[in-house]
Amino acid sequence: MSRRTIEVTPELLMRAYRAGLFPMAETRRGARLYWLDPELRGVLPLDGFRLPKRLLRTVLSGRYQVTSNQSFAAVVAGCAAAAPGREDTWINADIERLFGELHRRGCAHSVECRQDGALVGGLYGVSLGGVFFGESMFSVARDASKVALVHLVARMRLGGYALLDTQFVTKHLAQFGADEIPREHYRTLLAAASQVPARWLADPDPAALAAEIRLLYAQSPRIDPASAEAEI
Repeated sequence: MSRRTIEVTPELLMRAYRAGLFPMAETRRGARLYWLDPELRGVLPLDGFRLPKRLLRTVLSGRYQVTSNQSFAAVVAGCAAAAPGREDTWINADIERLFGELHRRGCAHSVECRQDGALVGGLYGVSLGGVFFGESMFSVARDASKVALVHLVARMRLGGYALLDTQFVTKHLAQFGADEIPREHYRTLLAAASQVPARWLADPDPAALAAEIRLLYAQSPRIDPASAEAEI
């Protein structure tokens, strides 16, 4: 007896996110998608984001030109590409197609970092009410993905978002304050945050954005510079 294959559509994908599920492929060239619902879920608190002073200077220095939704497909491709220490990824052709369609519908967004016109880092994810589900990030220049993350958090705060879902907690995300919470707690936060009428700010006022980034630093929990700054 063969198992019935259910077509994954953009509509099904959004219903899954609302229920707390997210898809991954086993490999870059894998043909199947798997639904994940981890017992511990990664979240990054918007009011407890750790922004070290050195990274603040980099963000405000203008080293990178940061935009949103200008190169969504290129950001996804950058996240899907192999990199040192990451020979394979979970982003296959179906993931690229589905998230591309969500982007065209205004449900998925990207943050891009460019240097001298070249895309050198960025991130993308799904927006649902006041929740942003961070999917993946990449960087081919120092601090580029970190700068994109700072811009993401600042834009979310300005737009009235309530929850940043990171799916899992990596060492990279932990240094910014990401933590794991039990599944049931996550679902409670998700249900409430998904009802928040947030707005994605693709082109915020530059002065307001810079002020919000400085406020992020001012409100950042103080951490041991000897341990944390070295990681950043």
